[in-house]
Amino acid sequence: MTVAPPSPTAQGPSPVERHRAPWASARGRERLLQLAFLLPAVAYLLLFFGYPVVQNVLMGFQEYTTATFYTGEAPWVGFANYGAVLTSAVFDQALLNTVLFTVGSIAGQFVIGLGIAVFFQRRFPLSGLLRSLLLLPWLIPLIVSGAVWRWILDQDNGALNRFLGALGLVGENPGWLTSTSLALIAVIGVNIWIGIPFNTTILYGGLQDIPEELYEAAALDGATGWRAFRHVTWPLLRPVVNVVLVLGVVYTIKVLDIILGLTAGGPANATQTIATQSYHLSFQEFEFGQGAALGNVLIVISLVFALLYLRANRRAGLG
Repeated sequence: MTVAPPSPTAQGPSPVERHRAPWASARGRERLLQLAFLLPAVAYLLLFFGYPVVQNVLMGFQEYTTATFYTGEAPWVGFANYGAVLTSAVFDQALLNTVLFTVGSIAGQFVIGLGIAVFFQRRFPLSGLLRSLLLLPWLIPLIVSGAVWRWILDQDNGALNRFLGALGLVGENPGWLTSTSLALIAVIGVNIWIGIPFNTTILYGGLQDIPEELYEAAALDGATGWRAFRHVTWPLLRPVVNVVLVLGVVYTIKVLDIILGLTAGGPANATQTIATQSYHLSFQEFEFGQGAALGNVLIVISLVFALLYLRANRRAGLG
């Protein structure tokens, strides 16, 4: 009686197969293909995001001026740049303006955006067209928005003062962009207008994911209107709210172009923020080292806020 030799499968992989390169198998080739697709994205992130961040961190510790572009010399000065910008007369005002600008903008954008999103949750004629029109402030280039709003808020010939004057609501034309007490409020108002579409779009998408059956069940228990929003809409919308607020703060805290287009940080530093002061140091005084140091301070503030906020919400979710 002849006994058939055991098949290679029964004996396990042969010595040749065991020593074969990992990419030679089907699974290895699939993994290699996945890495090949990821490589361009990783290279892009390292080149256009990683390198500038690392270079900015290094510049914050160097005396980097216009002479550096010709000589290539940037002496290492340690924390001297940070000491100069943190103890400057403008920093305290810029930090306060940054906080006021960020909090005011985020509060206005979120509250109005949430209200509009809840309003559009109901179906009515032309709702799709109106939702599309709401995207216009988001789609218009910021430099164009700044120019239009600068004309609207002009003290002498602005549309806003003419409108208020026709209604008899103001005696003298307010200097929306020239008064130290009104300029920051005006800039916050314009930034709220720009950010409403983003908040509305994301929150409206989150509302669409809430099953209608939950509202019907809540209505049977007598939870309608505000009670339905409090006990059904808000708890299920909180993950989306977290994303909107974190992204909103990280974006708003570094807003530059709209402030430069409206007031350029004036009058008398009334709208000067950390972002605009960093721009001023780098591209007007050509103190690139100090500008980079102030930019790094802004990055750290953004990261600290994002981490603390996400951690607090994670604890609230676990609790």
